Amino acid sequence: MVDLTTAARAIGLGRTKAYELARRNAFPCPVLRIGTSYRVRTVDLLELVGIERPLDADGLSDPDGQATRATV
Repeated sequence: MVDLTTAARAIGLGRTKAYELARRNAFPCPVLRIGTSYRVRTVDLLELVGIERPLDADGLSDPDGQATRATV
């Protein structure tokens, strides 16, 4: 997860606008409110900017973003 300010910078928004959109549930990707903080899931942000996580041999995305092959 990344904080809202970091997510906003990644898509070219300022901090104030990002918080305004988050409060109105209008941020371009889902925003989670945890206590008093706003967080954006990294996978949602990457998808928004057009970056997909690599898939492993089974077609599953590896949690750390590295494509891996299962060893038998």
